[in-house]
Amino acid sequence: MTDFIGIIGGSGLYDIGLEKRREVEVDTPFGAPSDKIILGELSGINFAFLPRHGKGHRIMPSEINYRANIYALKKLGVKRVISVSAVGSMREKLAPGYLILPDQFIDFTKKRESTFFGSGLVGHVSMAEPTCKSLRELIFDIAKELGYQIKHGGTYLCIEGPQFSSKAESFLWRSFNVDIIGMTNMPEAKLAKEAELCYVTLALSTDYDCWHEVEEAVSVDAIIKTLLGNVEKAKNILRNLPSKLGEIKSCNCQDALKYAIITDKSVIPDDTKNRLKEIMGRYLE
Repeated sequence: MTDFIGIIGGSGLYDIGLEKRREVEVDTPFGAPSDKIILGELSGINFAFLPRHGKGHRIMPSEINYRANIYALKKLGVKRVISVSAVGSMREKLAPGYLILPDQFIDFTKKRESTFFGSGLVGHVSMAEPTCKSLRELIFDIAKELGYQIKHGGTYLCIEGPQFSSKAESFLWRSFNVDIIGMTNMPEAKLAKEAELCYVTLALSTDYDCWHEVEEAVSVDAIIKTLLGNVEKAKNILRNLPSKLGEIKSCNCQDALKYAIITDKSVIPDDTKNRLKEIMGRYLE
């Protein structure tokens, strides 16, 4: 299987200029992913792009089939995933237009399937380091070379949505000492870890949520206006990625399940083994 770099595109990021572009449908045991996956090349490097909300932005954050999305990318041969996401800023200095590469998450979602485990198989994956340090550092270096304002590290708080925060909630989130807030990167990051993928969030600050005393409360119009400029920055970073891949350092993301599975192999149901073959087959044989 050819190795791909996976791009999960948030709002507005549907075309990154791939060459030899083609669309594929990928079947998974967890249902259909958000949309067809676009395969192509940038400077000779294979990319697989998945529109997180579907083309035309028709899927709400709570409706995204996160398990199918991650499973489909893994099945195609993706080793590294860059998740490009619009977020709200919880810090004055992270003004709209700023880029952030969070290294921590707080999960306040309520409705979402957040693991591949279950159905006779128990495992506990460490989420102490939810994103890939090596890939994160590479993207940071690219962004700095391009002259973009970008923060390396930080905490992303993920809420259920689709509503934005109330002022009381926004001030509560601020008291948690988080940097950004969004609705889409959990359980995406958890599932990527279970699938042993190198995962990084490239977050695009679009607004100040509603905590800011000077700026107006968040509105869709304001978000879209800032988002369009941020999307161009994200595209430029991705276009510069192929020439820098040789500089990436080794990591341990591909061994995230090494000590995670608790269940005795002899009692794991065959249908569970078959369903998870693409994700963790080497541990279940």
